Amino acid sequence: MKRSEQLTQLQQTQNWDIIIIGGGASGLGTAIDAASRGLKTVLFEATDFAKGTSSRSTKLVHGGVRYLEQGNIALVREALKERGIMAKNAGHLVKNQSFVIPNYNWWGGYFYTIGLKIYDLLAGSLSLGKSEYISKAKTIELLPTVNQNGLRNGVIYHDGQFDDARLAINLAQTAVENGACVLNYIKVVELLKDSHHKIIGVVAEDQESGERYEIKGTAIINATGVFLNSIMKMNDKVYKKYIVPSQGIHLVFDQSFLPSNNALMIPKTSDSRVLFAVPWHDKIVVGTTDTLMKSHSLEPIATEEEIQFVLETAQDFLSKKPTRADVLSVFAGLRPLAAPEEKGQSTKEVSRSHKIIVSETGLITITGGKWTTYRKMAEELIDKAIAVHHLPKSICKTEHLPIHGNKPTTDLDRENHLYIYGTDSAEILKLQEEEPELKEKLHPDYDYTLAEVVWAIRYEMARTIDDILARRVRLLFLDARVAIACSEKVGELLAKELGYDATWKENQIADFKALANGFLLKEFRIE
Repeated sequence: MKRSEQLTQLQQTQNWDIIIIGGGASGLGTAIDAASRGLKTVLFEATDFAKGTSSRSTKLVHGGVRYLEQGNIALVREALKERGIMAKNAGHLVKNQSFVIPNYNWWGGYFYTIGLKIYDLLAGSLSLGKSEYISKAKTIELLPTVNQNGLRNGVIYHDGQFDDARLAINLAQTAVENGACVLNYIKVVELLKDSHHKIIGVVAEDQESGERYEIKGTAIINATGVFLNSIMKMNDKVYKKYIVPSQGIHLVFDQSFLPSNNALMIPKTSDSRVLFAVPWHDKIVVGTTDTLMKSHSLEPIATEEEIQFVLETAQDFLSKKPTRADVLSVFAGLRPLAAPEEKGQSTKEVSRSHKIIVSETGLITITGGKWTTYRKMAEELIDKAIAVHHLPKSICKTEHLPIHGNKPTTDLDRENHLYIYGTDSAEILKLQEEEPELKEKLHPDYDYTLAEVVWAIRYEMARTIDDILARRVRLLFLDARVAIACSEKVGELLAKELGYDATWKENQIADFKALANGFLLKEFRIE
């Protein structure tokens, strides 16, 4: 997957069946669905693939235990089916994750066991394992650092866990392999309309060269997540707010705070939310929050209240108490929730299910949804586009379509950090043999090598240090200080591979360091 080849494809195509705006989970999934049905498809992402919400999740592929509690059976059933499909089609990235709920009152164990048995039933043949009531001793065995004070028993259940940004890159590759044209750093700046105010295309600007393209297409899909309102402003005569951003944050700690392959799930925190502590790439990711925000940003920053809430909740449930000094990285993401119909609605009451809006202009917009159901959302979107714009009828093929890199992956395979590349891991090892200098580690404390950086630039359309250290190699999310320490090495390689000068390189390094500081708590930022 090379950007130069994608640009050539763009320049050589007059008309498209489907134009997708937005390169997160929804947009990329939609590109695969459309292209695999034989529709001429192009996708534009203004920055990098999954730069926004889609790289900042809790890393879970799940049915949504919380939605079960709310009685939203249909949403849970659909998500559990999609979880099974994702595990089958992206086996290198999706794994079975066991979760333990510690109970500190006499009724909790029975209550959650019954609820999770329903969860298992809804999963049917796609279940990842049986839920079980477990004793206090077993709970401590599975979660060695759980707070034992007042602990009565526990419940174990199974869900999925994955690497979100890596999956996004693999989706982009899969879309390209199916004939789609997929481009990052191309921003849609205008919607083209005919004399009847119907949308017939877009004007897109290459953020690197400044070149503008006028692209004509039959169906235009808006999958821009929290940036949806800005596209709607171009589309509507009368502006209406379609979504509100809700912020969720995560703190990342060393695995010694929960030295276990099991995740901790807290079903009711002090503000009645669910909190997870999940093992991920040899670290522990703890989150999340749900804070309505007045505005959206490409680099949202965790608020002090959110940081304090996650930290205090983690301290309540862990015997090894994490402090602010133990936070290796803090990342914030914005969920695009459908704007509440009534004033005063909280984020818990705003629908988590997705919604498809067809505007009078013919623009088709997707709001809401989550990673687990990205494939199903894409199927519905393309079915809708075919119906509204009278495109050739065809059946969705993605249920049985493997994602780029897919292969069965065991826990033993996962001991090598290259497992996330799936079938591409052999190519990275080959690259190291052909260019031995690329065997060098990015940092002595981590296994990532220069070969992975070069691979990201040559074959995964990485254009900036941020693209590489945040979304190709996940170092910024795992250890922000180390990511900053590696930035000069990465900048050097990037400038060399892309043919840029020393000034460009220095600007890149400065930009990345400024951005990465937002992943550190304020008192630990590096000036």
